Amino acid sequence: MSTSKNFTSEDFENLKSNEDLLELIKEKSSLYKKVLKTHVYTEELRLLQIELVKLQRWISKENKRVAIIFEGRDAAGKGGNIRRFMEHLNPRSSRLVALNKPTEVEKGQWYFQRYIKELPNPGEIVFFDRSWYNRAVVEPVMGFCTDKQYKEFLVQVPEFEHMMYEDGVIIIKFWLSITKDEQLKRFEERKENPLKRWKFSPVDKQGQALWDKYTHYKSEMFSKTHTAYSPWMMIKTNDKQVARLEAIRHVISQFDYEGKTSKISLTPDPNVVMRYYRSNTNID
Repeated sequence: MSTSKNFTSEDFENLKSNEDLLELIKEKSSLYKKVLKTHVYTEELRLLQIELVKLQRWISKENKRVAIIFEGRDAAGKGGNIRRFMEHLNPRSSRLVALNKPTEVEKGQWYFQRYIKELPNPGEIVFFDRSWYNRAVVEPVMGFCTDKQYKEFLVQVPEFEHMMYEDGVIIIKFWLSITKDEQLKRFEERKENPLKRWKFSPVDKQGQALWDKYTHYKSEMFSKTHTAYSPWMMIKTNDKQVARLEAIRHVISQFDYEGKTSKISLTPDPNVVMRYYRSNTNID
């Protein structure tokens, strides 16, 4: 078992690069593997974010409309993923949509109406932190919609997305998969961390108790709404850092834009990112 040695000020004075720092940590600390993993992640993320900036410029120039949907159980990492996507993008042509519960007026409208207003304009990327798919899983699980509303939604959503597809809107749908144990661990971390406590809601508390119910509605959603023109992409997110890199890689891989690099792999890991199909075994 390796043990840590004390660092001296002289150690740090002699450093000339990140590689020197890594060598020092390897020599003196048992945390080397963890530090190396973070270093590799940070550098890969930087290179992928450079590609996202290029992609955004191309989307803007070509007047493409791109909607990227993030769905998944509570604590699966939707917000963290979106933050890494948007961190260096131009806010004039990228937007986050995270809608509150519908108002009384919105409750009386066609269900999709409030989402239509948020769809991307020409040259824009819109990130949905949850979307119209609230009605596919969260609402029926929590009793926020009637059985009739739920069934109507499942019939209408493939047609709704097909209309967008035919009109040129590019939709990328992510489902972030997390195991039950990892979800519980993240819930506990949220409660302990004052910076994350706001994320913990009454709905979250029931995520564990209603796990199997979520699983049922999630499976129904995939079987009814996974289509050739609007497929579901599953991402394993127990390792947050890997999930973020692979999600970005998948989006980049869907476009052929100017200046695409060969400095880093732009092909997502098929063991982390995969298309949904009914026989697929998912971790959640």
